[in-house]
Amino acid sequence: MTRDITPAADPSAARGLSWLEGAARARLAAGLHRTLRPRRSLDRTIDVASNDYLGLSTDPRVTRAAADAALRWGAGSTGSRLVTGTTEEHQALEEELADFVGAPAALVFASGYAANLAVLSALGGSGSLIVSDRASHASIVDGCRLSRARVVVTEHSDVDAVDAALAARDEDRALVVTDSVFSADGDLAPLARLYEVTRRRGAVLVVDEAHGIGVRGRGGRGLVEEVGLAGAPDLVVTGTLSKALGSQGGVVFGSAAVREHLIDTARTFIFDTGLAPSAVAAARAALTILRAEPSLADRVLDRAARLAASAGVPAPPSAVVSVVLGEADAAVAAAARCAEHGVRVGCFRPPSVPVGTARLRLTARADLSAGDLAVIDGVLAEVLVGRRTVPVG
Repeated sequence: MTRDITPAADPSAARGLSWLEGAARARLAAGLHRTLRPRRSLDRTIDVASNDYLGLSTDPRVTRAAADAALRWGAGSTGSRLVTGTTEEHQALEEELADFVGAPAALVFASGYAANLAVLSALGGSGSLIVSDRASHASIVDGCRLSRARVVVTEHSDVDAVDAALAARDEDRALVVTDSVFSADGDLAPLARLYEVTRRRGAVLVVDEAHGIGVRGRGGRGLVEEVGLAGAPDLVVTGTLSKALGSQGGVVFGSAAVREHLIDTARTFIFDTGLAPSAVAAARAALTILRAEPSLADRVLDRAARLAASAGVPAPPSAVVSVVLGEADAAVAAAARCAEHGVRVGCFRPPSVPVGTARLRLTARADLSAGDLAVIDGVLAEVLVGRRTVPVG
């Protein structure tokens, strides 16, 4: 005989999660409560919050490619990459991406997050060392935790600290991992110096180009290409298809041996459903556009400089314009006022950024018009009037 157990009949269930209410109250008091705000399809708000740096997510050439692929292959990939989740579209995209950035090989994942978890867990592991920048993205932080490696976190862009950590290690294998463009501040990693140190110390450099591809480098090929490291040995690069390429998914670039190792051992590749063919086709179309229109990358940086001038902060070397306001409540209120005036901006609060550095995060897009920029300038002048931005670092 089956007994129906309800929360009332099983009071221990209520006690088990009763702490959630207190945690929610604490987040609300600290200005850290988050709310989902669904966008409408015909939303006329000017977007400087998304990572659609080239404005390609709504380009008819990209959306048409996605629709055609869905009609041809179906709505989903139907299985993991090793079973039914690899199509001719996936193979073509990997070849085209590798050729674009100058890497020997590429492997596409369902997300950029999954790509970082794959690299750090499959190339790290027990008995190895991972040296990570303090400002690394959450996917890198989680990848370090899952890797079972010993992890040393160094101060932001401190190459000497990386060198010291590698020199003092007992482990035979070591990885150094960093973003190329840091997502909160928009600054650039010292990749050339980091690569020199990792090679000299017999380690491997892992670079996340999520915010670099499409913005930095020759025709948007990324910061790795810009500093002359494309295709270099003992270098692994990760990226995303969901930012400059306007689609969804992640990618790892490296040698053929790295690719084969990930296929055999990376859990987020082996056990995850493959990226939908529509997303793959959209990324291929976006990449084709970027190849044909390399000036798009320059236009992103131009728009970023204009946004920075409107916000009263220095021009960034990336698409990210960070306007630090200090406390979380101030950033939340400023973002809400921008939205009321028709401009959507990002709002970064702890734990995304350190305590006391909550900020507006504006992201430039190549397709922002002169009219858009004029509206944004007026809104920021009103919202930020009388506010002094807080310098980072």
